[in-house]
Amino acid sequence: MFIIVLAFLIGIVSGLRALTAPAAVSWAARLGLLPLQGTPLAFLGYAATPYIFTVLAIGELINDKLPKTPSRKVPPQFIFRVISGAFSGAAVGAARQSLVLGLVAGAVGAVAGTLGGAAVRTKLAEVFGKDLPAALLEDAVAIILAIVVVTRLG
Repeated sequence: MFIIVLAFLIGIVSGLRALTAPAAVSWAARLGLLPLQGTPLAFLGYAATPYIFTVLAIGELINDKLPKTPSRKVPPQFIFRVISGAFSGAAVGAARQSLVLGLVAGAVGAVAGTLGGAAVRTKLAEVFGKDLPAALLEDAVAIILAIVVVTRLG
């Protein structure tokens, strides 16, 4: 059951920052915290994979602050976050022979993270008087939550 909670939480990370969750699970696989050998997601532990996802995640962190970045709730962004959450949750679940349950939990977490993250960021931006501090706080929450999840996998 605990693995499903972790899959849900990594899904929330995807809802906050779509590429942070795959980067985190890829690093976990590479460092041996997430045993994916013999699963369809074993490639996450390959030598180059975590670096590729990390570069993409950093790009997303930068892009998120740009004024022309669309809302996470528009269909393409929303769908991508759900797919990212499902993918990352599946990786967490696959390590314990629960790929499908992890996939579902990750997708549900991504929906919660997308909608909840948007609502909280909007409120924080009102409190701060501008969006940038709220966005940076959201970045920190996503990264810290991802670290907490992957360090509980071992």
